Amino acid sequence: MKAIVVSQLGSADVLELRDLPTPDPGEGELLIRVIGTSVNFADIKARHGQYHGVTELPFVPGLDVAGVVEKVGEGVSRFREGMRVVAFPKTGSYAEYVLAQESLTYSLADAVNWETAAALPVVAFTAYALLSSVGQLNSGESVLVHAAAGGVGTTASQLANIMGAGQVIGVVSRAEKVSMAAETGAHQIIDSSKANFDEAVMEMTDGRGVDVILDSIGGKVSEDSLKCLAPFGRLVHFGSASGESGRIPVQQLHSSCRSVRGFSFGTTRRLKPSWIEPWARAVMELVSSGQLLMKVGRHYPLAEAADAQRWMESRSSVGKILLDVARYSH
Repeated sequence: MKAIVVSQLGSADVLELRDLPTPDPGEGELLIRVIGTSVNFADIKARHGQYHGVTELPFVPGLDVAGVVEKVGEGVSRFREGMRVVAFPKTGSYAEYVLAQESLTYSLADAVNWETAAALPVVAFTAYALLSSVGQLNSGESVLVHAAAGGVGTTASQLANIMGAGQVIGVVSRAEKVSMAAETGAHQIIDSSKANFDEAVMEMTDGRGVDVILDSIGGKVSEDSLKCLAPFGRLVHFGSASGESGRIPVQQLHSSCRSVRGFSFGTTRRLKPSWIEPWARAVMELVSSGQLLMKVGRHYPLAEAADAQRWMESRSSVGKILLDVARYSH
């Protein structure tokens, strides 16, 4: 089978297309023929040796797949050959075939097309978890979404509206991303290249601040987010795209009843996989009914995975970036 391999750490130039043996499923595992996979910022961090899921070289990058069950191992009861699924594979997803545990594989409704399926697992399950379980968004509350034109951002803004948020504010890094944030549900949008988002948020909320903030940036963004978090608000930190650590003055938390909450989908996948099933079920229902739309920015064939990652690193990308594995293969 064809797969993208990282044999040394570094720039996107280290991504190589290679021939690897097609794996065989063990007990409780499925072999999935990959139709599509998504590019996530964690893939780039892994390429630099900064992602907690990667321990040694060489490795195949990628976190999630949409595809067809090719073969099932002993003990698998919920899936059979030919079924459409999405999954979080045991090893990287930039490949024509992957192995996945049954517990991290989810049925895909016929109403969901392959583009949507390839785009949704990491970002949609994460966004749903951030708002429902971690941020505990209540109807009528306000939400601030950083990187509102990205994969998680475009999904989270839609979900916040579906969950009854009274106000959704999106933050983008440049003017050309404003339209995507608006299209996917941000009621008000802040271009952080032109204004300090914390000051703008306080103006938009009449000095109160917002109830839930989704922060995947870290560093000064995390610090400034606390400045516009309302009493009893929840700052949810789920990534450090800036590569910097923010300083949180804890003395500002107890008197205001505000909290800072951390979340990693990768950690949850490894240590609490049973938590994902209800998130997946809820997301699938929303996607199947057409309430939740996955926004895709660009498609690349598997062989051009390096270009796909470069596009993400450029900070110019909007929506999800997909690798069309089956299109490359056939």
